[in-house]
Amino acid sequence: MKTTRLLLGSGLLALCLGASQAQAQTTLRMTWYSDGNEGEVMTDLLRRFEEKNKDIKVVLDQVPFKAINENLPVQLASNQGPDIARVGDLGGIAKYMLDLRPHLQNPAYFEASYGPFLSWMRVPGDTSSIPGYMTQLTVTGPFVNKTLFEQAGIAMPGPKATWEDWAKATKEVAAKVQAPFPIAVDRSGHRFFGIAIGQGAKVLNDKDEPAVIDDGFKRAAQLVYDWHKAGVMSKELWGAVSGTAYRGANDEFKNAQVVMYMSGSWQIGQFDKTIGSAFDWVAVPTPCGPANCSGMPGGAALVGIKTTQHPKEVARVIEYLASEDVAAEFYQRSLFVPGHLGIAKKGLDYKDASPLGKAALKVFSDQVNLLAPAANRLQGYVNNRVIFNATISRLGQAITGESTLDEAYKRIASDVDQQIAERNKK
Repeated sequence: MKTTRLLLGSGLLALCLGASQAQAQTTLRMTWYSDGNEGEVMTDLLRRFEEKNKDIKVVLDQVPFKAINENLPVQLASNQGPDIARVGDLGGIAKYMLDLRPHLQNPAYFEASYGPFLSWMRVPGDTSSIPGYMTQLTVTGPFVNKTLFEQAGIAMPGPKATWEDWAKATKEVAAKVQAPFPIAVDRSGHRFFGIAIGQGAKVLNDKDEPAVIDDGFKRAAQLVYDWHKAGVMSKELWGAVSGTAYRGANDEFKNAQVVMYMSGSWQIGQFDKTIGSAFDWVAVPTPCGPANCSGMPGGAALVGIKTTQHPKEVARVIEYLASEDVAAEFYQRSLFVPGHLGIAKKGLDYKDASPLGKAALKVFSDQVNLLAPAANRLQGYVNNRVIFNATISRLGQAITGESTLDEAYKRIASDVDQQIAERNKK
């Protein structure tokens, strides 16, 4: 009986301790979107974090990219956001980001590893906050269906080829193999400027103020406009949506309907899995304009959100995920160009990538060194999303015949000025 009472007492004590520990556990919510398999990778990394940190539970809410772009800002404005989020519009979300610095064990590590990209996450005038880290660095650029070129018996243009060279070649290929889309470009302002920077677009003046409509911008807009008129690009893509809505051509490219697809490095993991070896898909250097051969940098960051009730726990999660070994594993398994200086310098062995995937990663990694100063400035500009949205909305209207290009230029300039003024009032 005495032994039984002791055992019962021990059992009750264990139950009480277990209940106390469960009550003490902090639950954090992380809003996440995926381009490829990175949601699966993050789930695995968070599971391992929780095994080592029993007092923290992270709930991963996986949502479409559209929800991150359109719904998350509304949630954050009404103080209804998550504790942590993966975001692409770094400047637009910057005012909602938590400064992790006071809660980090090693802030110097973040500065040394992610330093150049931290400014992308800061509001103007802020030179010290550490809101999070880059889950990947991205670079815009084209993918080409090399198999279609071979079937058509036409040589692919070389590394320094112009957009005009590629437009001519892809149209010839499409005609011979009956592919409906010679060139497809994501309906995205960011992707448009991946062309416009090479045409000489500066976008910002010497005071870092918008000066969007210049000769380089007009050259790029005319190119895209003329491609639609000539059948190099199809209105089935850009004309399928309106306003600021995004429209990619992933499915069309995967189904071998597109000769050249202007998108970016984040597609590699998805294409490696969904296309595999069905046809030879290759990344090629960004075609050149009269100014340079630069695309646009970008990427997504995992950041803490200012309204969280648990800033210390948020910092622990992000510090773990941003640590060199964990970040390297994430980049490697997701087939991403690393947004970590040390890892980029050492290089990664993408052992899970196919030969086509590895070759594409090499092309995009090499493109980082060719990015023009104007591209880096635009990516770091806090209101770049305003410029991107105004551009794609008004240029889209010109392409579908709702306005002329000259009218589109005036409306873009007006939209940018008006929307930035509205942002500054808040």
